[in-house]
Amino acid sequence: MIRYGLELGEPMYQNPLACAEDIRDFVLEGQAVISFPKGRMRLENALASQLGQKANYVLWCPVEFPADVCVEWDFQPIREPGLCILFFAARGIHGEDLFDAALAPRTGEYPLYHHGDINAFHVSYFRRKEMDERAFHTCNLRKSYGFHLVAQGGDPIPDAVEATQPYRMALVKRGNEVAFYCNELELFRFVDDGQTYGPLLGGGKIGFRQLAPLIGEYADLKVYAL
Repeated sequence: MIRYGLELGEPMYQNPLACAEDIRDFVLEGQAVISFPKGRMRLENALASQLGQKANYVLWCPVEFPADVCVEWDFQPIREPGLCILFFAARGIHGEDLFDAALAPRTGEYPLYHHGDINAFHVSYFRRKEMDERAFHTCNLRKSYGFHLVAQGGDPIPDAVEATQPYRMALVKRGNEVAFYCNELELFRFVDDGQTYGPLLGGGKIGFRQLAPLIGEYADLKVYAL
């Protein structure tokens, strides 16, 4: 099976995200309402969006993935404004497991993830938060520690009212390259020199983040080792 210019075999991990049992071992940081009204995982904020960062959250898959992976999932926006983020290659800044007790507690507030004690890439997509983001839709790739914007691309997903079906998202991290796709359309590609924005990142965990008051649905998570 060839997708994204890659020969993909059987996934090393797959999860339909169809019911509560599917995410029994996932780790939620912050507070969220998680439901499955259509057989897809629906995420929405539990706290009032007026609380700002305190209303946001991250849901981590507990599996440790290798450095070179292809991550696929279905996404459909249900309500906006807000935005979505996928964290990947997430580990402690000294190589610790993301859930190592030595790391500071994380509660969903954004600075804890880009200027805390973890390293990660994170791609933000379906960005419908500030007025300029709503007027010009982009997907942004950032590298942390730090808040380094390293790549951007156009966001083809329509506004929630017009998004009548899920979109297939994909993240490919291989060697020193990161690429992001929607329905197999490449949106951006980043080549990391391992110096300008810090050393190359290896393996780690993936996590879904949403900004209140966005409601989004997710399904059919698959991860392929490359």
